[in-house]
Amino acid sequence: MVSKYEKRGVSANKQDVHRAIKNLSKGVFPNAFCKFIPDHLTGDPNYVLAMHADGAGTKSSLAYAYWKKTGDLSVWKGIAQDALVMNIDDLMCSGVCEHLIFSSTIGRNKKLIPGEIIKALIEGSEELVSECRDLGLDIHTAGGETADVGDLVRTIIVDSTITGRVHKDVVIKNEIEPGAVIVGLASEGQASYEGKYNSGMGSNGLTFARHEIFSKGVGKEFPETFDRANLPKDLAYSGNFGLTDLMEGLPMNAGEALLSPTRTYFPIIKEVLRLHRKEIQGIIHCTGGGQTKVLHFARGLHIVKDKLRSTPVLFKTIQSQSDLDWREMYEVFNMGHRMEIYTDPATAERIISISESFGVEAKVIGYTQPSDSNKLTIDSEHGIFEY
Repeated sequence: MVSKYEKRGVSANKQDVHRAIKNLSKGVFPNAFCKFIPDHLTGDPNYVLAMHADGAGTKSSLAYAYWKKTGDLSVWKGIAQDALVMNIDDLMCSGVCEHLIFSSTIGRNKKLIPGEIIKALIEGSEELVSECRDLGLDIHTAGGETADVGDLVRTIIVDSTITGRVHKDVVIKNEIEPGAVIVGLASEGQASYEGKYNSGMGSNGLTFARHEIFSKGVGKEFPETFDRANLPKDLAYSGNFGLTDLMEGLPMNAGEALLSPTRTYFPIIKEVLRLHRKEIQGIIHCTGGGQTKVLHFARGLHIVKDKLRSTPVLFKTIQSQSDLDWREMYEVFNMGHRMEIYTDPATAERIISISESFGVEAKVIGYTQPSDSNKLTIDSEHGIFEY
């Protein structure tokens, strides 16, 4: 059966993409979260290079609607943060925390996106990079590209690329073993380095979430934010919320909840790697694929997640609005933790203490055991699901 998620033209597991790249070289460390290549810049055999590209996805379409409705330009700094963090935190999963160079790519429909938004995005990126440096991240900006592509883009798309150079010895190779425990770091709440509460949304599943949360009135007011020609009417803005309606159980309105900037775990992971790098078997950023992301990196493992955090309010609301099967919810959204670390039990307790010192709740959410084939079991408050 084709799910509502797929009918909207998106895929949680991107099987077609994985098939397209299956014959390409996987680099120096084939199972690392990011691809590494030899250091062709200096020729030093002890160093490797990593380049990563990602972005805010369709979250920028929601930011456009919210900005038009409220005049709040601050949402664009949030979009800049989404594009930056989706790269930083992916690279961090491979142990890359230094010698980073950042470049942004913006494609806009000039008739709808004025210069003040471009200014807000560029200045927001510069501010965020500066804030990251203040937190100890070795990152620098190197320009970017802004293109007027109204024939291709309805509103705006915001992407970025980051390149890093590290010694081979510091790479986290994702060599996860049976008997490891999994530490999950919360995606919602307010970290000590965040200015306000974060709903935990991140930058994945926004196409589904915004159409299931927001009402027909939003689509009627902002028809430029979706594919009117190809998206079935019953799947376009089929929810009950207006952009500024309060969402019960959250200290923010519905628009703000879905636009919560993607949390970076950099300060936490940097400290974890400083103290316990040798004890870390793997780090997984639960983005595309949600809680099933680890299956791309498991080798002869049964991953069991049986002590997950209680599902945050936002994801409960999305599910109740959409009636999406809970099994698929775990494939689409992070569901409460977006970063997980695989290690031994003693180190896990120390990682939990480090995370909580930054105001981010953490707990052991599962374990690994040997298996003839890779599989994942999620034993949750909503049922038991096998992948």
